[in-house]
Formats: sequence, structure tokens, C-alpha cells
Amino acid sequence: MRGEPSCPKCGGRVRAPGLFADTWQCDVHGPVFPLQPVVPPSVEALEVVVRRAQVPVWMPWPLPVGWLFTGVAYAGDDRSGGRATAVACSGPGPLGGIGELILVAEELGVGLGARYAGIDAPDPGPFMSVDKPAHTKLLAAGRPTPLWHVTGTPDDRAVFAGEARGLWLWAIVWPEQSGLLMYDELVLTDLRDAGSETELVPCGALTPRILS
Repeated sequence: MRGEPSCPKCGGRVRAPGLFADTWQCDVHGPVFPLQPVVPPSVEALEVVVRRAQVPVWMPWPLPVGWLFTGVAYAGDDRSGGRATAVACSGPGPLGGIGELILVAEELGVGLGARYAGIDAPDPGPFMSVDKPAHTKLLAAGRPTPLWHVTGTPDDRAVFAGEARGLWLWAIVWPEQSGLLMYDELVLTDLRDAGSETELVPCGALTPRILS
């Protein structure tokens, strides 16, 4: 993922559009929006993704006390724009230790959120009990947004998903007990609306979570 585009669903190599296909192709998943190489977190890297994004670039804002921005990724190319975005943040966990959070916004079927969640499906729908009350709510761009637990994920993380602005919103938290963060009235801002405030985002070291 560091040097060339990859499949957002499996991380495998992808072939660029050519004579026989006008989309990026994964040998396993067929046509995909390519996941672009991840670079170290910086305000400049964040602004590049914000400019190219066709979907929200969600970040807790203000960040929880002691938390830092630790990575950003997007799936798409110059022609399509970013059709999925992932923003990583890290900081003190609610029960001690270090907590890590990746927020993903994506169109139906892109599969980036599912990859970080560790489930074998492009979308969270089959793994959510939306016929039952939401497990938690947060504010996304000023709107109350219900999220449900996503089942079938690895034991080392807590995964929530819902819809915001008509698109999937995933919240993946490590370790699993840091999922308590999602019950703390988290407020998300779409950084496409933040303007010059993005220059104030505190940056930390790149998290390996966003490379996995």
C-alpha cells in the first residue's frame, strides 16, 4: 500500500485502466476504486484527501483530549475522485492505554470500511441489527447519527456502522474496550466543511492500523 495503489477490499495489487478495461481491476474483486498509497500524517496530506474527496472526510472535532491525527487514506483516482476516505486518530483510551479510531466514509460496495473492520463483505448491512434500537449515537455534521454494532469482527476491535449524508459511516476502535469512546457524545466534522481549521489539526506518528 505504501508505494502503489491497491485493492481497498483485500490490499492486493490492482491493474490500471487500459485497452480491455476502463476501470481499475483486482484479480479477486474485479472493478474497484484503487486505494492510494498512504503517506505520513500531515496537514498537507489531509488537505490533499479533502480536496479530492467525493464523500465526507470525518474527524472528531474537537479531538478528544490528548488525541492526535495519525493517518489518512482514500480510494479513488484522478478521474473518480475519492469515493471512500479513512481518517485515523490515536490517544488515551477511556480505560487506560492507547486507543485508536479509524472513521470511514464510503459509497456502497467500495469495501474499505469492511477491510478495517475485518469482515468478509463489502458493506456492513448483513452484520447489523438495524431492526433493533441503535447501540449509540453521535453527531455527524450537526446531525444525530445512530450507529449499530457490527458483528462477526475480530475480538481485538469494536466496530460500529450507520449512515451519514446518505453514505456508510464506519467507526473501528482498538482495543475492543476503547469502544467506550463511542458512547461519549462524539462530534464528527466533515473536514470538507472545515476550511482553514484543518491547519489546526495536531499530527502524530503514522499508525500501522491504517496500513493493515
